[in-house]
Amino acid sequence: MDFIGATTLLLIGCVIFILLNITQSRIAKGKGKLPPGPTPLPILGNVLQFNNKQAFKSIYMLSEKYGPVYTLHIGMDPVVVLCSPDAVKEALIDNAEDFGARGHIPLLDRITSGGQGLIASNGERWKQLRHFSLMTLKNFGMGKRSIEQRIQKEAQFLLEEFRKSKGQPLDPTFYFSKAVANVICSVVFGHRFEYEDKEFLKLLGLLTETIQGFSTIWGQLYNAFPKVMEKMPGPHQRMLKASDDMKEFVKKRVEMHKETVDPNNPRDFIDCFLIKMEEEKDKADTEFHMDGVVYSTLDLFGAGTETVSLTLRYGLPILLKYPDVEERIHQEIDKVVGRDRAPCVADRSHMPYMDAVIHEIQRYIDLIPMGSPRKVIRDVTFRDFHIPKGTTVFPMLSSVLHDPKQFSYPDQFNPGHFLDENGKFSKNDGFMPFSSGKRICLGAGLARMELFLLFTTILQNFNLRSPVEIDELDLTPTISALGNFPQYYELAFIPH
Repeated sequence: MDFIGATTLLLIGCVIFILLNITQSRIAKGKGKLPPGPTPLPILGNVLQFNNKQAFKSIYMLSEKYGPVYTLHIGMDPVVVLCSPDAVKEALIDNAEDFGARGHIPLLDRITSGGQGLIASNGERWKQLRHFSLMTLKNFGMGKRSIEQRIQKEAQFLLEEFRKSKGQPLDPTFYFSKAVANVICSVVFGHRFEYEDKEFLKLLGLLTETIQGFSTIWGQLYNAFPKVMEKMPGPHQRMLKASDDMKEFVKKRVEMHKETVDPNNPRDFIDCFLIKMEEEKDKADTEFHMDGVVYSTLDLFGAGTETVSLTLRYGLPILLKYPDVEERIHQEIDKVVGRDRAPCVADRSHMPYMDAVIHEIQRYIDLIPMGSPRKVIRDVTFRDFHIPKGTTVFPMLSSVLHDPKQFSYPDQFNPGHFLDENGKFSKNDGFMPFSSGKRICLGAGLARMELFLLFTTILQNFNLRSPVEIDELDLTPTISALGNFPQYYELAFIPH
């Protein structure tokens, strides 16, 4: 037994020695090249330095010691963190081409079958799919009157749901998800869903579980140790199952479209993709195939639903917290729109305060604080550091949205950040919630339109009331990692 015990200890010692050497060799290889950062542990990297619910803050705090550009290790992979407004803008705007690829996110790679679709792809695949999607969305009314009418119509369905509550407090989470999802569903699937449609509700539940899963400790562990976590039981397996179920939902819709598609009269995004697939069926290297249509549709649906619905969901408790802001909005709506017609996009230019409030909500909630991870497409010299080709980069958008040079009160909610001395709307260079450069959000224009029309329509028809004291409303996020998620709350919609 003593011999066996000694042998075991010797083997453990050898493994530790090898791991330390691997780690040190990786550090030595990048020494003098990659920016400095905390020393990683063997295999684990720096994951033990992250707060599981506040991973963003953990990463942000490291910049106080290591500077605005530093390196940390997620597992054994180095990640360069850009944690100042100047560094983020220098990378995403001044060097947009070099920092224009999607960063390595193992969980995203797993969900997208190795980088299919729009969000996770790179290179020629990304260029072709993005160009096709932009043109197709434009043809289906993106930025035009037709998409505005779809949003206005959906806003009326949402109002009817709130009226049914008869002024009783409710959780608005799924109401917003239903309304926003239906706008993008009308574009990608060709129709909206009834709010009580069981298949629709299941799809929204799967989306929520998948999106939130990225910011949980289980999602973070998967990104650090994908091969291990893929085989291990745990809550992350439910998230993976949810993403697979969403894929099956879209596959069924694609098969249904195949049976009825008319090449001369495409009804929606899926039809257009299927027509393109037929045109390129003989091309060996085509990006227009079944995986392409499934994952591109999923990306448009997911991104087009969650960001806007979360912003609405986060924005209302802010207005509850600041009743003077809500009252001023009511006054502007009464003056510009009145009560006899629905708000329209053209009203925005005459409603500087409403526009400023929406911009400030987006800035204040800091929905994606770490930004969407990027990757350098070639060896890059950045601020005297050498970033090797393929290195993942975290452009911390939060540092831009909380830049004290651009915003007088960066940690406070203040619509004045977007108003000039005459009360007119004023653009601000620190406003970057949709990221910037080549990977700027594909649906930014649609999101701005939805936020204005939905916020304005709700406040045209209702006063907001909180069932708890205003002081008890907590605006700090319940999870803060890749995304910020608001605390649970209820509110009452009182007819205005």
